[in-house]
Amino acid sequence: MNASEIRSRFLDFFRRHGHAVVESSSLVPGDDPTLLFTNAGMVQFKDVFTGRERRPYTRAASSQKCLRVSGKHNDLENVGRTPRHHTFFEMLGNFSFGDYFKEEAIRLAWQFVTQELGLPPERLWATVHERDDEAHALWRSVVGIPEERLLRMGDKDNFWAMGETGPCGPCSEIFYDLGPGHGAARTPEGPGERPTPAGSTARTDADSAERPTPANDDARFLEIWNLVFMQYDRAADGTLASLPRPSVDTGMGLERAAAVLQGVPSNYDADLFRPLLERISELVGRPYDGATESGVSMRVIADHARAVTFLVADGVYPANEGRGYVLRRIARRAIRHAWLLDQREPLLERLVPDVVERMRDAYPELVARVDAIRLIVRAEEERFLQTVEQGIGVFEDAMAALPAGAEVPGNVVFRLYDTHGFPPDLTEIMAAERGAQLDRAGYDELMQQQRARARSHSRFTVRPGASGAAGDGDDTGASGTAASRFVGYREAAGLEVGTVLAAVAPRGEHLVVTLAESPFYAAGGGQVSDRGEIESAAGVTPAFRLEVVEVVREGAGEGQRFLAVVGVVEGQRDAIRPGVPVIARVARERRLDTERHHTVTHLLHALLRQRLGEHVRQAGSLVAPEKMTFDFTHPAPLGEETVRRVEDDANELVLADLPVTKEVLPFAEARDRGAMALFGEKYGDVVRMVTIGEGVSRELCGGCHVLRTGEIGPVRIVREESVAGGVRRIHVVTGRRALEHFRSREGALAAAAQALKSGPEDVPERVLRLQEERREIERKLAAARQDQGGDGDLLKNRTMIEGTAVVTYRASAVNADDLRAIGDALRSRLGSGVGVVGAELNGKAAILALVTDDLVQAGRISAVDVVKRVGGIVGGGGGGRPHLAQAGG
Repeated sequence: MNASEIRSRFLDFFRRHGHAVVESSSLVPGDDPTLLFTNAGMVQFKDVFTGRERRPYTRAASSQKCLRVSGKHNDLENVGRTPRHHTFFEMLGNFSFGDYFKEEAIRLAWQFVTQELGLPPERLWATVHERDDEAHALWRSVVGIPEERLLRMGDKDNFWAMGETGPCGPCSEIFYDLGPGHGAARTPEGPGERPTPAGSTARTDADSAERPTPANDDARFLEIWNLVFMQYDRAADGTLASLPRPSVDTGMGLERAAAVLQGVPSNYDADLFRPLLERISELVGRPYDGATESGVSMRVIADHARAVTFLVADGVYPANEGRGYVLRRIARRAIRHAWLLDQREPLLERLVPDVVERMRDAYPELVARVDAIRLIVRAEEERFLQTVEQGIGVFEDAMAALPAGAEVPGNVVFRLYDTHGFPPDLTEIMAAERGAQLDRAGYDELMQQQRARARSHSRFTVRPGASGAAGDGDDTGASGTAASRFVGYREAAGLEVGTVLAAVAPRGEHLVVTLAESPFYAAGGGQVSDRGEIESAAGVTPAFRLEVVEVVREGAGEGQRFLAVVGVVEGQRDAIRPGVPVIARVARERRLDTERHHTVTHLLHALLRQRLGEHVRQAGSLVAPEKMTFDFTHPAPLGEETVRRVEDDANELVLADLPVTKEVLPFAEARDRGAMALFGEKYGDVVRMVTIGEGVSRELCGGCHVLRTGEIGPVRIVREESVAGGVRRIHVVTGRRALEHFRSREGALAAAAQALKSGPEDVPERVLRLQEERREIERKLAAARQDQGGDGDLLKNRTMIEGTAVVTYRASAVNADDLRAIGDALRSRLGSGVGVVGAELNGKAAILALVTDDLVQAGRISAVDVVKRVGGIVGGGGGGRPHLAQAGG
């Protein structure tokens, strides 16, 4: 049974049992700052489990794309070296949100693996938490699994928690016995003992015997499904309280299931990977041998090609921080392994079409993005291949500073890995060629420190206010569970509404208020939040007025709330309480400026795709009243001509005064009508589609837009730049902000004209003339300075008069300072005597006379007398000091 059929059977099975089949969410978690990547099927349902979001179903199933690059079972360096470690993988899961619980979850799981997948029941084992007598009894009564294949395990293996506090519960795992020929029994933590997180031990009832079990032989027994029973709420003091609506979260790795059903010993031998390995073998020109180091490299490349393809497809781009840094590390590890296979040209990019072809049925969005993915991946490969030489230089410098055969320090190994992307195995190969070894212990210690830092940034925790309980302090969730509704689209209720305060809570010097109906847009989708004011309605006493400084959203779906952070402008804080009627008013001009910029992001997206190609996809944006920035995928600068053409196209669409329509419709219908969904965005079953004109642009968007393009006014692209590998950014202003930009530039031009003493229209010509004059001056200056370069040139016109040396010299000086510098050089080289230097400065004669100190001290001659005599010849006069004087004529 191939992987595609397993996936289809899973979803069809749970659809028949009343589950809503939900599409995979993005690898970038929507509205969840606590998690770098989606790493489990339950991530997109996190707010549903915690009660922050309500959906129209209580049971669901999905095939979720996931990414894991760190943690207990996902050390990146293990990928390619073990049969089952992966970065990217698919998680099949079924979920109950307060609907069914342990009995039905166990029955459905058993029925699927034995009947749908056809796995022999006698080769299946199950585990339960050591204190979960209920699950133990259900496995015996509902399924009939024999006692000898049902194990009790401790907290470490069979208890799951969403965070240090919050929902948690025991697990049940299903294991498949691969048979006696797969590995030897091993007990890494000692027979019969598995430490809990607190350090205590929990003895399993099946470990006392020597027989192999899932507790002591993870080579023979493969976990294929984990059933999590969320039945408790853990408090800060560690106590567990029963949840009123227990839920179920399950996960089955598709790659593992495929390996089991296809009877192969490694996930890489199953159909999700084997064709990719064959393609890699073809490209590198050597056969795939799983037992060799080249086989490891090919497995790394195969795994990472999948991860990179899906990450870029979901809007993650190579960068030096955050998600982009993780992508860069994965891509560069693959490139390094390609280097070990003697590949010096981009390889990963050539695998993208193979990944897309293999996954297109389950993830059809990949097909439309394949060109963009290839461009970005190739740009990253080319960039890294250039830095490989730099890394080799760092290594060579480090080796040169070490005695022959000395150990390569751990900090050098780590720096090569962390800064230049060299894995230890590549460094080890280079060191071995010089008879040296690596300080592995030092490197490992630095890596552990880095992993600890990474875990602190990516831990999966419950956000503040997730429980919906009232609170205080700086928690924006302190507004309680009061519902609110956004009504601030201009085409709907408008920018001013009468409503009531639904909830009020302190937040430092501000308040956080929830309005029953809010006209204030909360920051999201790149658009900044509205500002404005809230004042008590007519007749309310005591009266008050509040300034809205920020608006945030909390929760999702039907349970979403819009929280306004406000300052008290007039009135007393104690007058601001729930139930009070108010008038909420959006700052109109600020909103209109923001709408103009937001609609232009849609226009530019469409125009850039039209001009540059279908590979262009939005990669981010900032929409504010002052300006907008638009990030998009493209491998090279646009060039001034392309920028101007796109700008002209945008202004033509503005002049056309096209209608901007908004519709709320099912996601599937919007997609069928050609609406563009943005990378990394989280969409519900019902979406809002914004259409400009007759299909000029059609995007899914919840932001605020103009009613017609004519409202936008002038569009000006200020500049274009690179922000990441394969990602460009344009800065744009529109409407009043464009007018301000034009006036600022006009003012700068007028100031330049005044400084140049010319008209504004003559500034370019005047600047060119000044540049030419400057070049001529610099040429003359270079010639003058060259004249000082040798004693022979300066002293060649030397004569003796009454025993005194007299030197004359004509210089190519460009100003008086140069003339004096030449005179100083002549006097220092003359030794004893008199010098006269002449030059033409600004069309007039310039004379410099100098006398050496010995003659001045003897009173024989003065430079002043000399310059007066010579100056008289050219019709000028001058003066100075006895040793140096100057005249002009």
